[in-house]
Amino acid sequence: MRARRLTRTLTCIAVLSLTAAGCGLSGGSDGDDATAGGCKVDKGNVGSGKLTGDVKGKITFQTTNLKKDFGDYFNGVIDAFEKAHPGTEIKWIDDPGDATFTQRLVADAQGCTLPDVVNINVNTAIALTKNGYLLDLDKKAPDAGEPFVPALWKSSLYPDASGTEVHSVLPWYSGGIVQTFNTELLEKAGLDPAKPPTTVLGLFDDAEKIAKASGGKYFAFLANPQLRIPADWQQMGIEILSADGKKFTFADDPKTVQWVEAMTKLYKSGGMPRDSLSSTQDPANVYGQGKLAYGPTNPNFLRFIQQNNPTVYKKTGVARFMLDDLGHTVGAPQYIGVASTSKNAATALSFAQFLTNAENQLEWAKDPNVVIFPSTTTSLDDPFFQSVKGDDPFGEARKIVASDRKTATADEIALTPGELNAISAQIQLAMQGKKSAEDALKEAQSKANELIEQGS
Repeated sequence: MRARRLTRTLTCIAVLSLTAAGCGLSGGSDGDDATAGGCKVDKGNVGSGKLTGDVKGKITFQTTNLKKDFGDYFNGVIDAFEKAHPGTEIKWIDDPGDATFTQRLVADAQGCTLPDVVNINVNTAIALTKNGYLLDLDKKAPDAGEPFVPALWKSSLYPDASGTEVHSVLPWYSGGIVQTFNTELLEKAGLDPAKPPTTVLGLFDDAEKIAKASGGKYFAFLANPQLRIPADWQQMGIEILSADGKKFTFADDPKTVQWVEAMTKLYKSGGMPRDSLSSTQDPANVYGQGKLAYGPTNPNFLRFIQQNNPTVYKKTGVARFMLDDLGHTVGAPQYIGVASTSKNAATALSFAQFLTNAENQLEWAKDPNVVIFPSTTTSLDDPFFQSVKGDDPFGEARKIVASDRKTATADEIALTPGELNAISAQIQLAMQGKKSAEDALKEAQSKANELIEQGS
């Protein structure tokens, strides 16, 4: 599946508040300069020629909410780079990364003050690429993708102003996804923890057995559909969006009906807490109480259980996430971009590549205060990710995720909160028996498409 969300962030007016005349990269009036949103771009930063120039001078580097916890690491990386390249100076700034992060960064871009090297997420990468604010790495650094996992690099493409997909960012760190479960509860239900499901619907089959055996004393997982969408649908190979990303298509796939029917059946049979259908309670807390057979899929959750519920942690097993029809996992990596408006683009690109190289990514991943996975093949091959001390759930999860990251892609579907709410509300009605799965999905798709049209 290779669906892209091209609606919210690729329009100049709705999200970026750019004028039509300022949208995209264009040539200057004298033919010597180019502009991105009205900002001057050095002619060496555009065109098909490889970026050249001395690595010297001052640049700015912006991260997202990392300085408080990882100041020593980043200062070390900066010091090492400046030592290797005398005459360079890197000013590090850290954005809090709140809900208005993209708007602030876009405002910086419009004001011609976009940091030279910037840490961004998928949506921000799309917005900045579309409007010409990021260096086209395919043209300016054609070998930039060599260190990275091939599948991740290949899928980290975003449309420029002409609609051509380009590499404008370097993949950085990401999270992971695994199955987590209470081995004791699975065994009580007659299930073998050593034989976890390999498909989403297979998971529901096992959950039915849990519902029959539990007598309401424990459950398979929480009922709120928002906890499973879109991850389940992606792994099942459901076409959630049209190829151009302009409309939802999930209701047209029979597998989506099967999924809703499975959710409905499990809810009615008592496999999910009745009060969790629209609840926002944290499944990690409920799992920690020994009331859920299946836990959250984020490996970091295992650290939480280890610290807060050691008894449950000892009973916890992990397994590879259900690859199902998709055949690999997906993720939303953090990226590093280089501003096309940088006056020291050669220095900025050199630092961006230094920051994301295998050695530096691995060093950060080893920090005991963070659970992240690097994007380079060499880093993921390091023994650090392969060593498991005894029967340790977290160590096993780290090993599994590191293996999966080697084939993972950046094709994750990012639903807006409004879209997710609209879709979930209809599925909840089906789970309550108030609508058929087919009718609920048709209405969910219709409402979600209305939101796309409204740009919300």
